[in-house]
Parts: sequence; C-alpha cells; structure tokens
Amino acid sequence: MSFPATGALRKRIRHQPLAVIGVILLLAFVLCGLGAPWLAPYNPMTIHLTQRLQGPSLAHWAGTDELGRDTLSRLIWGARVSLAVSVTVVAVSLALGLAIGGLAGYLGGWVDTALTTFAVNTFLALPGILLAIAFAAFLGPGFANLVLALAIGGWAGYARLVRAQVMAVRDLEFIDAARALGAGGLRIFFRHILPNIIQPVLVQATIGMAGVILAEATLSFLGLGIPAPAPSWGGMLNNGRLHVFDTPHLILFPALAIAAAVLGFNFIGDALRDELDPRTRLEMGL
Repeated sequence: MSFPATGALRKRIRHQPLAVIGVILLLAFVLCGLGAPWLAPYNPMTIHLTQRLQGPSLAHWAGTDELGRDTLSRLIWGARVSLAVSVTVVAVSLALGLAIGGLAGYLGGWVDTALTTFAVNTFLALPGILLAIAFAAFLGPGFANLVLALAIGGWAGYARLVRAQVMAVRDLEFIDAARALGAGGLRIFFRHILPNIIQPVLVQATIGMAGVILAEATLSFLGLGIPAPAPSWGGMLNNGRLHVFDTPHLILFPALAIAAAVLGFNFIGDALRDELDPRTRLEMGL
C-alpha cells in the first residue's frame, strides 16, 4: 500500500537529489554543533605533547595536532563555533536588512534615496570580506567582535533584496485595501508585505550561511576570529599549514569540514529556491 504523500516525496527526491545530500550534510553539521559535549571523544583543549602530530589511528580517528590535541574532537567543537557564528551573523544581518530595506522600499522618496544611495550602495561598493577583515582587525579577536564584523559586511545584501521585494508588493491591490481600512504602516508591513516577501529572503539567508562559514574560517585563519585555544576550523587550518608536508591531515580534515558545511547550505538554498519558485515547480511537474 502506497500513500500519495510517499509518491510525491519520491518524485521530489528524484528531481532534487542534491537536496537530499544537502539535508544529510546539514543534519551532520547541526548534530555535531549541538552535540559536541557528548560526541567529542576527548577534551578539545587538552594538551598531550607525547602524542603530538600523530596520524589517524583507532585512538585518534583524525590524528592529533602539534600540541597532541585530538583533531576529531576539535573538528566537532569547531562545528559548534561555526554554527553559532553563522546563525548569529545571519540573524543580525537579516534584522538590519529587513529594517533598512523595508523602510527604503515602503516609504520611498528621500528616505529611499538616503538609505539606498548613501548607506546600502556604500557598503555594497566595498568587498564584504575586506570590510569584515578591517573591522575585525580594529575590534580585535573574539566571538562578539567577529559577529559584529561579519554582520557589518553582510547586511547590505539583505537590505537591497528586501527593498526590491517591498517595492514590488507595496502598490498591489490588497495593500491599497488594507490602507483604505485604516491599517497603519507597521501593521501593513508585518501582516501583509512581510509574508509575501519572506520566501526569497529565506533562500538568501540559507545561502548566506555558507558565506558566513567561509568568512569565519578566513578570519580565524588570519588570527582575527575566534581566539586560541578555542577550536575553530579556520584556526586549525592556520595551525596546520606549518606541518602541511609532514602531517597533511591537519589541513585535510578542517578543509573537508568547511567544504561539507558550505555545500550543505548551498544545496539546501538551491532546493528552497526551486521549491518556492512556481515556474520551476511547474517545469519539474511538482
């Protein structure tokens, strides 16, 4: 006996196999991040100099680093750091983008000119990663400073997207009807405009998670992210580059972890975009 929902699920999986891979990678990433205290076989910051630079073995599945710390444990705890940074940065950037882009798109006029021309376009003219590096170098390493630096470099993209979506919706008939019934600006935005623009914003946020993970790894690699001895994938790459020829696993495993997390978010973002686009769904027969 087969259910219609089962057949529809199989059809979606057949048309979007990368989405399944993305879900698996994302679940593994989130599981490692949330369950790090229970999944890590060793304390990620415990030093054993007699066991330094060991290759993968039954005792240490991913080997040990230059201080004898278990690489697998540091990878698992590094997932928690990357998960916390990515979620926080995207949440802050999205909140700023919704506020600034929503005001610019809904009010228009001189407000739109001031926010878009002098704020959004100014930040978009600067490469986001260079802007984040500059702010991180000025503020110093640390979780809060890292989140602030990455959010400053990433909110403008969300603001531009929100502004465009709001401008496409604000003059439609149901918005005019809400105004005629006496609804205020905040009520119109949160009850009528926001539900109709949230889909592309969610897709952008999902893909933005991948960019934040890469940016966090870049800043940690440069010594501007999470300070030692806290485990970070970028910091592990920085430490491992000194031993790349004699113990390449110190570079290989953090690089694979970053690649897997980024691919997972990108696959999920592409799947969401296809799922929320009626034309794509029609072409796929869903």
